Amino acid sequence: MAEKEHSVAAPAGPGREWNSRVWRLALPIILSNLSTPLLGAVDTAVMGHLPDAAYIGGVAIGSLIFSFLYWGFGFLRMGTTGFTAQAFGAGDMHELRATLARPLLLAVGLGLMLIVLQWPIGLLAFHLVDASQQVEVLAGDYYAIRIWSAPFALVNYTVLGWLLGTQRAKHALVLQITLNGINIVLDLWFVVALGWTIEGVALASLLAEIAAAAMGLGLCAVILHREGGRWSWARIVARERMVALFRVNRDIFVRTLTLIFAFAYFTARSAEMGETRLAANAILLQLQNFLSFGLDGFAHAAEILVGSAVGARSRDALRQAVRTSTLWALALAAGVSLSLAIGGPLIVSWFTSLAEVRAAALAYLPWMIASPFASIWAFQLDGIFIGATRTTAMRNAMLISLAIYLLACRALIPLLENHGLWLALMIFLAARGVTLGWCYPALERAVASAKTY
Repeated sequence: MAEKEHSVAAPAGPGREWNSRVWRLALPIILSNLSTPLLGAVDTAVMGHLPDAAYIGGVAIGSLIFSFLYWGFGFLRMGTTGFTAQAFGAGDMHELRATLARPLLLAVGLGLMLIVLQWPIGLLAFHLVDASQQVEVLAGDYYAIRIWSAPFALVNYTVLGWLLGTQRAKHALVLQITLNGINIVLDLWFVVALGWTIEGVALASLLAEIAAAAMGLGLCAVILHREGGRWSWARIVARERMVALFRVNRDIFVRTLTLIFAFAYFTARSAEMGETRLAANAILLQLQNFLSFGLDGFAHAAEILVGSAVGARSRDALRQAVRTSTLWALALAAGVSLSLAIGGPLIVSWFTSLAEVRAAALAYLPWMIASPFASIWAFQLDGIFIGATRTTAMRNAMLISLAIYLLACRALIPLLENHGLWLALMIFLAARGVTLGWCYPALERAVASAKTY
């Protein structure tokens, strides 16, 4: 049976217990998130010691392609967490097995599709990239090897989502550290010790994804053996549940593409304002990315605990999960904002030594100081709605927010130039929170009566 001491299906405890519950989930996720940029740094560093700068560019372009390609399939992680958390909260061990099997079938199918379609995907990707011929050749070598990791990478997304849904954030952390650790060790072995070049970096990523998928599936098998339940093909492919899976994944996919477009549009408008403002905005967006590592931790905690509360049909547990995770996220947002207000100039200086870029970044730094308070509500409510698998409302809220953002850009950029662009981005982030906040009372009312998975 489920480990009920970890489940919000249990009666709500005092505030200290809920604080502990949130941090037990959020901290490993934050640490897991922070391990990812370390891998990118090692990839860049090992290429940086080769005799031609084109190797760095080749890895950068190749990694960028897979970042966007796999980010688009992030619904496999998010959707799996929501359905799994609901089955876990309901104590339904048969369904817990099915919530792993269904997205695994989808992950393998999508991964094989990417391999079959690798030529047209690569053709489109490199058409959109503006790089030198040498960099494109090297990036093409990287792409040709790493594309074979697609099924394993998507399986890892699914396994990660399932582990989080069963409230095993520490297991998920170990899996992510193992993935990145193997990748880093193989990077150093293939490139530094054996003298390979970009092929070594790509092969390291491929082998690390395979190893992590094998380890993750083995871990899931051990957990399911301990939890009990039985496999049922009829349950796994049940029409109602498969339709729900595709609905949720479709909504999250649309939401993700919309988010990618919003930030791509921000970068495109930045480019229209000249190289200096583009560079300054790029630095500040890196700070926004690091902010997301922390807020994502509490959003994922909310996602897991809300899903379990919905599965248990416990409105009180839902309220406790939302309140506690949001208060801690708000505290983190305040801390990040204060840190940027005090140490922002020093942080900017780490990114660039160019005086004009540094001056421009500092001129727009106040927007990043305000950003945590605009961002927190979007992160938290995304987690809450994904955990409850109320993704249609989340998708619609994102589309409405994008329309507001584009209108704000149209109105504010001619008046305020780059400040207008940043103000429009803050409006976009805030609009995501407001539109989802408007839908939240209906979610809470439905918890005790609605069918959950």
